[in-house]
Amino acid sequence: MAPTVEGRDATLFPEFPRGPLDTYRARASFSWKELALFTEGEDVLRFKKTIFSALEIDPLFARSPGAHLSLEKYRELNFLRCKRIFEYDFLSAGDVFESPLKVSTLIQCLGMYDWSLAAKYLLHTLIFGSVVVSAGSERHFAYIPKIFSMEIFGCFALTELSHGSNTKAIRTTAHYNPATEIRDPKTLFPMPGVMVGDIGKKLGQNGLDNGFAVFHKVRVPRQSLLNRMGDVTPEGTYVSPFKDARQRFGASLGSLSWGRVTIMGMAVTNLKLALSIAVRFSATRRQFGPTEDEEIPVLEYQTQQWRLLPYLAAAYALDHFSKSLFVDLVELQRGLAAGDRSARQAELGREIHALASAGKPLASWTAQQGIQECREACGGHGYLAVNRLGVLRDDNDPNCTYEGDNNVLLQQTSNYLLGLLACRVQDGACFRSPLKSVDFLDSYPGILDQRFEVSSVADCLDSAVALAAYKWLVCYLLRETHEKLNQEKRSGSDDFEARNNCQVFHGRPLALAFMELTVLQRFHEHVHQPCVPPSLRAVLGRLSALYALWSLNCHAALLYRGGYFSGEQAGRVLESAILTLCSQLKDDAVALVDVIAPPDFILDSPIGRADGELYKNLWGAVLQDSKVLERASWWPEFSVNKPVTGSLKSKL
Repeated sequence: MAPTVEGRDATLFPEFPRGPLDTYRARASFSWKELALFTEGEDVLRFKKTIFSALEIDPLFARSPGAHLSLEKYRELNFLRCKRIFEYDFLSAGDVFESPLKVSTLIQCLGMYDWSLAAKYLLHTLIFGSVVVSAGSERHFAYIPKIFSMEIFGCFALTELSHGSNTKAIRTTAHYNPATEIRDPKTLFPMPGVMVGDIGKKLGQNGLDNGFAVFHKVRVPRQSLLNRMGDVTPEGTYVSPFKDARQRFGASLGSLSWGRVTIMGMAVTNLKLALSIAVRFSATRRQFGPTEDEEIPVLEYQTQQWRLLPYLAAAYALDHFSKSLFVDLVELQRGLAAGDRSARQAELGREIHALASAGKPLASWTAQQGIQECREACGGHGYLAVNRLGVLRDDNDPNCTYEGDNNVLLQQTSNYLLGLLACRVQDGACFRSPLKSVDFLDSYPGILDQRFEVSSVADCLDSAVALAAYKWLVCYLLRETHEKLNQEKRSGSDDFEARNNCQVFHGRPLALAFMELTVLQRFHEHVHQPCVPPSLRAVLGRLSALYALWSLNCHAALLYRGGYFSGEQAGRVLESAILTLCSQLKDDAVALVDVIAPPDFILDSPIGRADGELYKNLWGAVLQDSKVLERASWWPEFSVNKPVTGSLKSKL
């Protein structure tokens, strides 16, 4: 049974300040508090409040409008803040495996404040620390308390300066020397043969010190090798508990999946922040109207709804998926730590790798496009740096690149699906996976015979309709990609060239469609489970349907080309259903962002503040960030119904 709001103290659900947003909040079809409790759970909500409250009252985290720190000062401040986060002891070493959602929650809360801080903490604890636990053995566990006390600080180095991130063909080599069986911990200077440096200023996240390392004939003790997957004996013999190289590779992929799954959550968090700003702005910014004397909030316009609300639905769907995949990854790491060498464990590693490899591109691109739409939807106000949308856009941008370029990563997922189909063709193997993401492909031939038969908008307002269409689309693209690959090989191309020639219009859309289907499948099941409170079923169902149809509409050409759609009616029904759902969700939009928005101190956007006093907050921020020295006697009192006039109105 789902938890209820009754009996929770006011500190968990503080009331929003009265203001211009009250009108939309009163129209909501559900209680935002109830949805927050259902989505997050009481423990996570209290944990978030603890983090946010600590940051807001600590002078080290004080916001400084107008302060433009040098690169060196920003990085120094970021390091001190990271150190303070460890001092607060929000997480213990055991929480990484015992309370996985606590880990992702802390990273996302820190990211809402500043992604430079979150990334520094993430790389040290989750990427560096968890890999020591999952890929190391008992001889390495002494490092764990030192990691969480910051006695040692880790980094993640994968991309080679003159080569790239092809991990299988990495050119940095290690040669075993039986005769001799590394920064200096006291001085922190690099050891002999090691050169380190900074790569310079970036487009965003400049509080994070990204650098390079060069190794020239550096000796590393054999005992430093993380040896859970494979080890070297004192005599120089390589040994591994995995007898099958494919199983060993599948198990080792979990280490790379940590970063990619976490980036999904980071991207979704950025999208949530941008939507919180843009939706609140849209509910208070008035422009034009049915008469010259009556201006209406821009959220009332269909175009504004169509621009923002599908991204709001996407934020909810992707948020649920990223959290659930994070839990799946923890299950994989627990198995590795327990010594599970089963075929299922190896297959779980491959499946999570495939999902993370497509999930990161889908989430980061959706956030990238959504943040830009939010920026434009806020007009000239969105272009002001003080409203934070530009920072969010720049800080989100590297999510499309690090831990693997998005377009390159998608090949991992399409190759996974093609490999399963090859096993089916050659050996008659069933489509089965531990997380059941590919089980529907067992009905592959029958699904391809299906057609879109919905004729009315009303029948289309259920995400089950889009689910059926997506299953057909994935089967169609899988067949087309498989046939294209074989055609290339028959034409004389080797495997490398054949796969290279199959990416743009085959492998890439196959991976994305499969990922969208997987996200939708999990969200559909989540919002239709029996424990969903009756008062939340309608709004969650609409979010699921809107995300499904909006995403599916991007593939309309393929649906027509493959014969699933026929005639004009199919496309028209799809478009009409999207606009109908946007209209139905319009009055719920402010309450939906109230669920996902952090406190004003963390959101740090005058036009996105919870009181909705758009012009007061914006002008106050402008004054803080400017050199205005005194208040003139003619100073205006702003309200949402009295926009700035005359010379004070922004030319943007």
